[in-house]
Amino acid sequence: MKKILSREEVKKEYKWKTEDLFKNDEIWQKTYDETEKSFSELEPYSRGMDIDSLYDCLRLRDKISVNVEQLYVYANLKANEDSTNTFYQEMSGKADRLITLYSQAVSFIEPAILGMDREGLEKALNTNLKEYKHYTEDILRNAEHILSADKEEMLAQVYEVAEGPSNIFYMLNNADIEFKNAIDSRGEEHTLTHGTYSSCLESKDRVLRKSAFNNVYDSYYKQKNTLAAIYSASVKKDVFSARVRNYGSSLEAMLFANNIPTEVYHRLIETVNKHLPLMHRYIRLRKKILGLEDMDMYDIYTPIVDNIDTKKTYEEAKATVLKALKPLGAEYCSTLEKALNKEGWVDIYENKGKRSGAYSWGAYGCHPFVSLNYDDKVNSMFTLAHEMGHAMHSHYTWSTQPAVYGDYTIFVAEVASTVNEALLMEYLLKNAEEINERKYLLNYFMDQFRGTLFRQTMFAEFELKTHTMAENGETLTFENMCRLYSDLNKKYYGEDIINNEKISWEWARIPHFYTAFYVYQYATGYSAAITLSQKILNENGAESYINFLKGGSSKYSIDLLKGAGVDMTKSDAVENAMKVFEGLLDEMEGLI
Repeated sequence: MKKILSREEVKKEYKWKTEDLFKNDEIWQKTYDETEKSFSELEPYSRGMDIDSLYDCLRLRDKISVNVEQLYVYANLKANEDSTNTFYQEMSGKADRLITLYSQAVSFIEPAILGMDREGLEKALNTNLKEYKHYTEDILRNAEHILSADKEEMLAQVYEVAEGPSNIFYMLNNADIEFKNAIDSRGEEHTLTHGTYSSCLESKDRVLRKSAFNNVYDSYYKQKNTLAAIYSASVKKDVFSARVRNYGSSLEAMLFANNIPTEVYHRLIETVNKHLPLMHRYIRLRKKILGLEDMDMYDIYTPIVDNIDTKKTYEEAKATVLKALKPLGAEYCSTLEKALNKEGWVDIYENKGKRSGAYSWGAYGCHPFVSLNYDDKVNSMFTLAHEMGHAMHSHYTWSTQPAVYGDYTIFVAEVASTVNEALLMEYLLKNAEEINERKYLLNYFMDQFRGTLFRQTMFAEFELKTHTMAENGETLTFENMCRLYSDLNKKYYGEDIINNEKISWEWARIPHFYTAFYVYQYATGYSAAITLSQKILNENGAESYINFLKGGSSKYSIDLLKGAGVDMTKSDAVENAMKVFEGLLDEMEGLI
């Protein structure tokens, strides 16, 4: 069995450099105390602010917000390194408290802007307030959803309470839940963790796949009532927030913040549903190639091509990703190489208590940080490319935009990450020397479509239905959510796979459900990325793409993508992605 190291046992060169944010915990605490005191500097503005003093107030707010963000990110990066380390869990709690205090301290700003003379404000936005033009115009767009100063302050005070369901799920999922070891066909045990689960499902040993699948889902089933209560509370929080801010639905509330029409969400589901026969065709192809009379849900991750070495060390993955991303230009690749080799952006391997999965995060004024649980497989190489796409997006944004526009929406974030994956796949296909290698890659590409475009849309449809149920006064129970999920799973995967009862429990282990209406952006982002990657490779689209990465939140997401050549208000990108998927199916069927 592979030994999972403690955090202290992991070599320094495999860890990210959190000291680039704060040299040590003592400096973090000192900065924390100074930042909390600095909130009082905003008080004079809260007692009375006019157009003339607005600029100074916003500049002070931005300065404080950078400090708050850096403190929050550092605390949570350290907490994510080992969720059993109570010192950093307490530090994370302090950071949550600081966020709440900060939210209260700045809660007067938006109501104050809304109360200003519009004509005078418009004039200032074209002169001394030009830097804040888009920011202010977006506030005015939100006018009917911004409450009075006292109500905004009250909502800011309940921030920590509202984050309760997400925090509880995080601790249950990362610190408390345990899985029985999986058993293979030879009777040997395999340590089962969040990090090793995917490797077990990719195994050619069906006994191991089934054992891992059953053991993971059995562990969640034991917590079924707790998990149902946690998720129900999260949905109720979303519904409450939407109603108190005068939105027509929780979906509208979540999408309105980024100026995304709800039609984009509904159109994605409708377009993907229209093309579900392609998904069913892929499942039939997989079943045929695997030679299974009855295919189960634990059979959809194992490679369907034999005699292919899928081992990729981290060093090999770095080299391959750098070669694949050359079409993005010398500057992009130079920065990426330094990030991977010298500058401590990446935390590479799994250790005990480390947060599962992978992510990119960071704070304005520092470099990004990437957390992996690298396991020497091809999928980990793609994860590396994916997360470095996020990181490079952050790098370009922070290097170009002022702090007020130093973030970007999730809607465009998943484009940046998936463009890297698409370019990596194109590189690997172009350089495949053997037919079996090409078949392996074709299947891997199709699996990306299955997992990102189809599966994430299924998740999106589940979220829409659960929130609609709550909005209609229906109680969310473990049983009715399982029935809903089971029906969706059957619709998306078709009749050629067993609709295993345990897969109906899958909703209970999806962390992204605690950030409502998040996952649909994987599907829209994937669709946009397929189009953009083709433009980069075939239409000299790298320059416009890099400009897109530099945009941050200086424009609305829809407009940033239009500038790069993709209009997500139409179904063209999703339809284009489906044509690519159909072409992969055609080629694979011709090769078997």
